[in-house]
Amino acid sequence: MFGNRRKSFLVSAALVGGALLMTACQDTEDGAAAGPSATDVPAADVSGADAAGTDASKGADKGAEQGAEAGSDVKDGGSAEGSGADAGDGTKVPVQQTCGANDISWSTRSESQAGGYILVMAKAKQGITCILPAALPTVAFGSDGTQAGPAEQAVGDAVTLSGGTTAYAGVNPKTTNTDGGKELDSIIVGVGNEDPDPVSLKVGTITVDKPVVTNWHTAPADAVPSA
Repeated sequence: MFGNRRKSFLVSAALVGGALLMTACQDTEDGAAAGPSATDVPAADVSGADAAGTDASKGADKGAEQGAEAGSDVKDGGSAEGSGADAGDGTKVPVQQTCGANDISWSTRSESQAGGYILVMAKAKQGITCILPAALPTVAFGSDGTQAGPAEQAVGDAVTLSGGTTAYAGVNPKTTNTDGGKELDSIIVGVGNEDPDPVSLKVGTITVDKPVVTNWHTAPADAVPSA
């Protein structure tokens, strides 16, 4: 009896062992079919991605540097060159225009010297720099356009108006000793005969007969007209 049981036990053990062996072989074959294990897979090659990232970073940095340099060039160029005429050495010098009557803030006052005259004062408007040419101011009286002649024998210097600079001209409306003349209360002033925008300035009541006007001066004492 024991012999039969032992024989049955050995047969059962052999069957179980065969089943286990077949299962192990199947697992091995399935694993081989699925591909190499994680330890056998080579590490992913990230050198290309790193290189691309590095190149992109370098490109961004270079672009930022070029942008900064361009901004610096614009700023420096603007401050160095400015605007105006070429001075011949790569720099610019401001171009100053001839004054027109509409570039100027005008005022007048009556003076008692030399028998009485009108002092005309001219200042450039804010932000304007312009030149009063070395020529008589154009001063006219009344609707008939009577114009003042020269009170000085020579033409004076040009005057640059800017900021607080004031130019002065003296007008003597009556140089004759007669009782004749026109009664007016304003004068018309322009910068030269071709000024397109002369201005009318109130001066109070005056008698006009053979008027004269001085050149432009930078000191009021120099603008006293003589007959």
